[in-house]
Amino acid sequence: MSRGASSQFASMRFREARAIDWAELEQRVLQIERGKAATLSDEDLLELPVLYRAALSSLSVARETSLDADLIGYLESLCARAYFVLYGVQPPLRRRLAAFFGTGWPLAMRSLVRETLVAMLMMVLGGVAAYCLVASDPSWYHSIVPEGLAGGRGPQSSPAELRQTLYDSGGDSNDMLGAFATYLFTHNAQIALMCFALGFAFCVPTLLLLVYQGAILGAFVAVFVSKGLGWPLTAWLTIHGTTELFAIGIAGAAGLRIGMAVAFPGKHSRTAATTRAGRTATLAMIGVVLMLAVAGLLEGVGRQIVQSDLIRVAIGGTVLAGWLLYFYALPVSAESSDG
Repeated sequence: MSRGASSQFASMRFREARAIDWAELEQRVLQIERGKAATLSDEDLLELPVLYRAALSSLSVARETSLDADLIGYLESLCARAYFVLYGVQPPLRRRLAAFFGTGWPLAMRSLVRETLVAMLMMVLGGVAAYCLVASDPSWYHSIVPEGLAGGRGPQSSPAELRQTLYDSGGDSNDMLGAFATYLFTHNAQIALMCFALGFAFCVPTLLLLVYQGAILGAFVAVFVSKGLGWPLTAWLTIHGTTELFAIGIAGAAGLRIGMAVAFPGKHSRTAATTRAGRTATLAMIGVVLMLAVAGLLEGVGRQIVQSDLIRVAIGGTVLAGWLLYFYALPVSAESSDG
């Protein structure tokens, strides 16, 4: 085979292996150029940078191996158009924030619905199992709940001592509860970040952490219920826990999405599938940080200002309903407006 024929054959093989990704990139770029970005799904938009980087890699290989000029010219044009669409015009910060809250975050959450349900189910299962264990044998409590998180409170505590962990009574008690609340918030934030960060290990550590987080909660509930404080604990947990536990579930869902992409990349390469999943997961995790901040604020308000159980439940229920409406019910457009 002559050198020219060999080069042409290599160019054909190179095209065949990558033509589908190039065509997908060109189609999405063309839709955006025509002002039809709203027709693209959230997955299409999140995958656009991945396809762009793959095209850049193809262009680099084509240049280094001296493939035919037409192919190089096509890739140069495609990459230039994709670059302009992605990075050519940077919107002002206000528009980027509006895009995140109006589009990016809720779309990422809707994409993670199945993983979120699995994550919440794991916490529920862990909670039910721990509740049953501690209710039948209180000694299980110290095997499940870390000493720092227990704060000296457990099955041996009196109802009055446990009640102090739910309401401020001023003085030293206020300082003690503040320290406990800070430790609790730090612990839950660490669990959320670990659920996300360890998802790449085929989801296993994330699932175990979710079950463990539920188990801790179930152990606490069993102790308080045994002391006749089930309703006050429910009210205290509701005002901030609806947001905090939801945030942990979302973090777990983000970790599960990455773990599934690593384990089952599908038609994409493992790197491309993980990158694609990572973009959705990252948007969700930015939101998790915000939700944990809101939970910390609600916990402070619930502990220091709101002392009525009924009002605590009402606040927590309203906040949870707001999250659910924002994530899953309100209409989302692919473009955010200035107004």
